[in-house]
Amino acid sequence: MIAIPKLSLVAFALFLGGQAAAAEDAGRSAVGQLEVTVYFATNGDPSAAGERAQEVAEEIHAKLSSEGKLKFAHYRALGADTQPIFRSYENWAQPLKPSDEILVRFEARSQPSKDSVTLDIELWLARKKILKTDATLQPGRPLYVLGPEWRGGRLIIAVALAS
Repeated sequence: MIAIPKLSLVAFALFLGGQAAAAEDAGRSAVGQLEVTVYFATNGDPSAAGERAQEVAEEIHAKLSSEGKLKFAHYRALGADTQPIFRSYENWAQPLKPSDEILVRFEARSQPSKDSVTLDIELWLARKKILKTDATLQPGRPLYVLGPEWRGGRLIIAVALAS
């Protein structure tokens, strides 16, 4: 039998404990969730959005049409993606999967409170960054971005805290 000094066992145990702590990254913990939705808005024929487009709820229609620049006769939901908001890391939402034509990059700027979170947000279209902003999001109050013209209408990108 080999005799191992007690001090060596303690040092080995501390080494293993340190390795486990390093594997748990506090910055990778989720502090909320972000939902990105892409809408098609038009005053013309809403069927131009395609077969996958879905009618929006009356509540969303009323909310979108109440904003002056977002006022259109018809709205269709094209896609949505919900991703975690990490404490110290950036993340990406891809609302039109599998297409990467519209991407939203986001990262927490500060520790979120119960009522809001401040994020760095970037909107990427066709692999080009077209918008970079800081936004403080609150539950039930999405950030709307009027996007490019598309199929006789406009795209609207909504960024909101997921409930």
